[in-house]
Amino acid sequence: MLKAKDIMTPSPITLTPETDIITAVKTLLENKINGVPVMDGDKLMGVLTQSDLVAQQKELQVPSFFTLLDGVFPLASYDDLDKEVEKISATVVGQAMTVDITTITPETEIMQIATIMAEQKLYTLPVVDNGRLVGVVGKEDVLRTLVRQGQ
Repeated sequence: MLKAKDIMTPSPITLTPETDIITAVKTLLENKINGVPVMDGDKLMGVLTQSDLVAQQKELQVPSFFTLLDGVFPLASYDDLDKEVEKISATVVGQAMTVDITTITPETEIMQIATIMAEQKLYTLPVVDNGRLVGVVGKEDVLRTLVRQGQ
């Protein structure tokens, strides 16, 4: 059974939280990759994906309100609105990246990787070994195994 260590890209391209958005976009496009780990020194801080960057172009959804006894109450959390505004107005990677990241280990089997990608809609998975980033698995890495198996 293939594992992450068999299909990952070792020593992946990374960005820092201070990297400006334009540089990040160019990095993803020039390297034809969906996402990159965001590192602060040796610490994995998040992942920046094309989806995070596309989200900057969406319309801001102002929460609906309801009134009760002359009081006005939002139907959504102000925290969610604040996060959305920060992401839309991001000028650096640290403001746009996804911080709730799912990581895998070099020993994670490909079926488990495919399940994570399909169920969680995550297509850039950092590979971490003993707390250290050692690679990244993208959806293209998983798809390449299908081609190899079909030959």
